Amino acid sequence: MTATNDVDLNQVSAFVRVMKAGSFTAAARALGLPTSSVSRRVSALEETLRVRLLQRSTRKLVLTEAGRLYFDQAQAALGHLADAHAAVIDMSQEVAGPIRFTAGGDNTGLIATLIAEFVGRYPKVQIEVVLTPRRVDLVGEGFNLALRAGPLVDSSLIVRRLGRRDLALFASRSYLRRAGRPRSVGELSGHRFVLCGEPPQRHELRLTGPGGVESLKIDGPLVVHEYGFAADTIAAGVGIGLIPEAYLRFMAKRGLSSARRELIRLLPDHSIPGTDLSLVSPPTAYEPARVGLLREFLAERIRLLLSPSAA
Repeated sequence: MTATNDVDLNQVSAFVRVMKAGSFTAAARALGLPTSSVSRRVSALEETLRVRLLQRSTRKLVLTEAGRLYFDQAQAALGHLADAHAAVIDMSQEVAGPIRFTAGGDNTGLIATLIAEFVGRYPKVQIEVVLTPRRVDLVGEGFNLALRAGPLVDSSLIVRRLGRRDLALFASRSYLRRAGRPRSVGELSGHRFVLCGEPPQRHELRLTGPGGVESLKIDGPLVVHEYGFAADTIAAGVGIGLIPEAYLRFMAKRGLSSARRELIRLLPDHSIPGTDLSLVSPPTAYEPARVGLLREFLAERIRLLLSPSAA
């Protein structure tokens, strides 16, 4: 009988657990076994392999050269085995279980509505949504999926590109009656704005139109960081502001906020090329079916909104 035939997964699992936990006692606690049983399993593995895997001392455990090689390979193999086990179980069950999803906080209304639609379709899925401007570590913080805007710096992530979110100028009818409707970029000077973004960028408007890029210094009484709030304050007559066209199309399709539907697009030949939107997920040998379903659902909905034909 060969060494391959003699593999005892209980012994291998005990060895890997000991090294990950840092001690036999901690590993035994995690496995729910006596410390002596865990020690015997590791010793039996060494006897089977005819090599010492680790040096025991009262203070710490140190892998031998052979132990380091075996630990790296065994840990990966056990991980693949766990993935295979979970994949088969996942195939035989209904869509259920947890998903951790993160996105920026600038489109809360859009994200809330889409997530609500998804959990309505799959009521046994539990989604934890974290909205933050911080670029989270998907692997380190245990997230399954993220919606990200702008360039992607981590090349190890699995990326689904959705399209570009362009910004356009809008104002309410009441504001335009009071302040007049600008017909050119130059006529925007002197108008009040709902400002978005970080200083100093929020005080400079760079619109792309038929004549190229035109810049204008702007100011206003309000600074916002979320497009739903921006749309509401623009609709309330605070001033002119930038909103993603896709966001307003989405709200109109859902019949939400009659005030927002009254917003008037200004300078329709001018816009600000927006950032690319992407769905990203960490690399993994196995992904639960529920995560793939959420990715496909969000990709379909958001791509439709970003398409000019959706207007």
